[in-house]
Amino acid sequence: MIDAHLHIYNDAFPLIENQGFLPPPFSVEDYQHRTRDLPIVGGVVVSGSSQGFDQKYLKPALEQLGDQFVAITNLPSTVSDERILSLRDMGVRGIRVNLKRGVVSGLDNLVDFGTRIWDLAGWHLEMYVDSRELDEIVPKLVKLPKASVDHLGMARSGLSQVRKLAEAGVHIKASGFGRTEVNVSEAVKALYQTNPDCLMFGTDLPSNRAERPFNVTDIDTVCEALDDADAIDKVFARNAAKFYNIKL
Repeated sequence: MIDAHLHIYNDAFPLIENQGFLPPPFSVEDYQHRTRDLPIVGGVVVSGSSQGFDQKYLKPALEQLGDQFVAITNLPSTVSDERILSLRDMGVRGIRVNLKRGVVSGLDNLVDFGTRIWDLAGWHLEMYVDSRELDEIVPKLVKLPKASVDHLGMARSGLSQVRKLAEAGVHIKASGFGRTEVNVSEAVKALYQTNPDCLMFGTDLPSNRAERPFNVTDIDTVCEALDDADAIDKVFARNAAKFYNIKL
């Protein structure tokens, strides 16, 4: 299993209050304890809104988690080529565009930025956005060389837009079920039918600001929706391994 979406909050490094929220610490040890009964062999550490554009916490986290873990981080479009390449060498695989929490605002240069990081480092953009706001974003996302969308797109009413993205080759994270309005079973079935290569499961631990945290029953929900061993293997391992260049 590849956990395509998790967060680490190391209180040895500064955290920024975001929209009145400051996350409690969630260490690598905490993550390993919470997932000790899961067959996780790799994963993706995603920078949260409270970590801003800082990456100092990532190096120790990735070193402790091991070679099978990589990272997605927040960076402004003004970031230098040198910084991108140094982060790539550290294990960063892409940039998160956090519109939901206001870490990034505006989409004017989205395609240019996504093309630049792809050409330079083979990186992609990951969008944290409410799918009800995707009308403006879909035409931009489908032009990107490589992109993904978090948490099934968040909103039930936006599923048709998320399906358009999946059809165009954008990857979709089946994660954060406690923060989405989507009927997870219906969405998983629809998106897998649209593009079997697009879905990637993630725990979203520690699930800050979600109505409920990750539960192992989330895994059962996806497995029951797919009801096929090959499909389950793709969604829980192979799709993410290929997308993030993680060896299985």
